[in-house]
Amino acid sequence: MSKKTLAIELSKIKRFDGPKDELEQHITEPDIAAQALWAAHMNGLIKEKTIVDLGAGTGVLGIGCLLLGAKKVIFVEKDLEAISVLEENLLRIKEDYEEIGETEIITKDVTVLGRVQADLVVQNPPFGTRNAHIDKAFLEKAMEISDVIITMHKTETDQFIRNLFESNNFKVLQADKVFFPLRMTLKHHRKKTEHIRVTCWYARRNS
Repeated sequence: MSKKTLAIELSKIKRFDGPKDELEQHITEPDIAAQALWAAHMNGLIKEKTIVDLGAGTGVLGIGCLLLGAKKVIFVEKDLEAISVLEENLLRIKEDYEEIGETEIITKDVTVLGRVQADLVVQNPPFGTRNAHIDKAFLEKAMEISDVIITMHKTETDQFIRNLFESNNFKVLQADKVFFPLRMTLKHHRKKTEHIRVTCWYARRNS
């Protein structure tokens, strides 16, 4: 599968019917998801791996990993409405791709998730604008789960995120800047689309 085909397939993923303001549910655009996952794929981080998608929402990142040959993807999401859409998306992708990897959905708040181990964590967590420090909590949980992480955070928090990685013995492999379109889906949004600067981090635990 090419990067372009991946983006096209991810564009078919059904989105939130009604994003929840209190959960800071924002959509990972297909081209951004494809760009983030393709870089990982080219470095051998996805194929035949077990992957956890934290705060999975409707599943775009995790499904992208499945399309790139992941052995298993565990979707962690607490919102039942999002899970309903996720299940619909998984059903369609399994119909279209018979050789797709194994899937599991864990219906639980990420911050109280029990012991789960994976080769890679992918996440686009809440940015912490509505729920202070939730971005930090997601990243700390990701570091508990895996030695390799792909995570997205507002660029204005770059130094904080870098320090958090380093203090937990993780090495930043790559930090890509993207313009993230936030569409007018939540009550506090004032513009039809607002582009914010986001950094996509790739990090690995030091051996």
